[in-house]
Amino acid sequence: MPVLQVKKVFASLPQVERGVSKIIGGDPKGNNFLYTNGKCVVIRNIDNPAIADIYTEHAHQVVVAKYAPSGFYIASGDVSGKLRIWDTTQKEHLLKYEYQPFAGKIKDLAWTEDSKRIAVVGEGREKFGAVFLWDSGSSVGEITGHNKVINSVDMKQTRPYRLATGSDDNCAAFFEGPPFKFKFTLSDHTRFVNCVRFSPDGNRFATASADGQIFVYDGKTGEKVCALGGGKAHDGGIYAISWSPDSSQLLSASGDKTAKIWDVGANSIVNTFNMGSNVLDQQLGCLWQKDHLLTISLSGYINYLDKNNPNKPLRVIKGHSKSIQCLTVHKNGGKSYIYSGSNDENDGFSGKGHTNQVSRMAVDEMDQLVTCSMDDTVRYTNLSKRDYSGQDAVKMDVQPKCLAVGPGGYTVVLCIGQIVLMKDKKKCFAIDDLGYEPEAVAIHPTGSTAAVGGADGNVHLYSIQGTSLKSDDKTLEAKGPVTDLAYSHDGAFLAVCDANKVVTVFSVADGYAEHNVFYGHHAKVVCIAWSPDNEHFASGGMDMMVYVWTVSDPETRVKIPDAHRLHHVSGLAWLDEHTLVTTSHDASVKEWSISYN
Repeated sequence: MPVLQVKKVFASLPQVERGVSKIIGGDPKGNNFLYTNGKCVVIRNIDNPAIADIYTEHAHQVVVAKYAPSGFYIASGDVSGKLRIWDTTQKEHLLKYEYQPFAGKIKDLAWTEDSKRIAVVGEGREKFGAVFLWDSGSSVGEITGHNKVINSVDMKQTRPYRLATGSDDNCAAFFEGPPFKFKFTLSDHTRFVNCVRFSPDGNRFATASADGQIFVYDGKTGEKVCALGGGKAHDGGIYAISWSPDSSQLLSASGDKTAKIWDVGANSIVNTFNMGSNVLDQQLGCLWQKDHLLTISLSGYINYLDKNNPNKPLRVIKGHSKSIQCLTVHKNGGKSYIYSGSNDENDGFSGKGHTNQVSRMAVDEMDQLVTCSMDDTVRYTNLSKRDYSGQDAVKMDVQPKCLAVGPGGYTVVLCIGQIVLMKDKKKCFAIDDLGYEPEAVAIHPTGSTAAVGGADGNVHLYSIQGTSLKSDDKTLEAKGPVTDLAYSHDGAFLAVCDANKVVTVFSVADGYAEHNVFYGHHAKVVCIAWSPDNEHFASGGMDMMVYVWTVSDPETRVKIPDAHRLHHVSGLAWLDEHTLVTTSHDASVKEWSISYN
């Protein structure tokens, strides 16, 4: 039996929106941090963020996730008001309890230090918060005193317990318990209160607001101690605060594109981190865990701050935060690089990139990444420089949707109702009256033939002759509208996948006679890729399955079920004979190792 395992997960970045704070949860043991993107909760190792785990059991978009202080469970809340409490110790992340504290978006949650009680707040219809026992759901108090959405909640981690909330009604509220009862309102802020946090030792709590102020209060009595910085703490709204483990300092993240560390006892600034000048450098979230200081930018990037050099982060984790449409692989100096394309402006390259979704990409023999996009251009990007230069964007008459590269500087681009031949980055030939809608294209490794798959269920063959493209008047019949096709690396076979769940392989040497037919997908097959060994190829479908097939034997196949749990696979590529890379609309990239016995 073939052996299959996941080698690496390149997880998606946090999903962020402007003007909304983003909560990063910390692990009480200090090893991991977690955040949400879409319906996923992403858990990453703080020392090595390439180690990631993705929890995908929510039916709706998840807003917040936090570890219980025991470290054994995570509670996560979504936009429908569902709170799921699930196990962190097993790979399966078994669901322990599920509650619906109120009907509406959950915006924040907090545990008591014994991991027995949970407070949940957000946009309820009748009430904006609830506090209850984690194992029975029975109420241990009421969260009242606000007349608008509650953005933030925290509980004192030492007895006697206290609870604080911050709301869009510009107020914070203070509660004593359990059972938790409303004590009084703190109306020092003049704008929305975005974040409230108790210090780990319970002596203080701080509130941060869109008015740029941070107030510090006594953790036990709720009396005001001071305003950090005397007046305004930041020039812009403050979205998040996080205490140092020893409770002496506070990290704040602001829309003024800075993060600051405060010495709370002395009421002074220790560090100011300037994160940039672009609007995407606004800071929406932060976490202080052990020696790590993390912030989240509006770009979705995760920054590790350096106390010794406030102007340059120690490291920045980049990636995708929106769905990935395509990918390709490139070997350079013995190292393999994976390139993935999406419609978030990810900064893998310098310069201005595509302004819309990237639909297809390939690497040509001059080590250029060739991409086509819904912004109606085809771009050539030099991979050794990794620079999007303006000269190398070629405008198309109509929107391009697929391309293939061949030897000799040729690129064949499929636009809506049109096939364009390009040589050396210039358009040299176009065919308009096709009589069918082209969907996918591949160029034979010799560079002589282009195979174009159509929505009419046929593959049309064209000869590349100098600067023109001539129809061979030969069509191969697929089993349904063609969705993707690919030549094997040695040019012996052409594999075609279609909307009728079938993959057909044609033998090139035998005049494109049908060689084998492969059944197994339960839904439309959308992408296909050949292994470098020319004996195996992989296909990905709308059924969320990836199959690795053997050309000579349709019965022998490796099945990767649920490769990406929530979304179908949108792209496949092989790093080597035993390593397959998959990507998906869940914005993550996964690397699989496959061995055949």
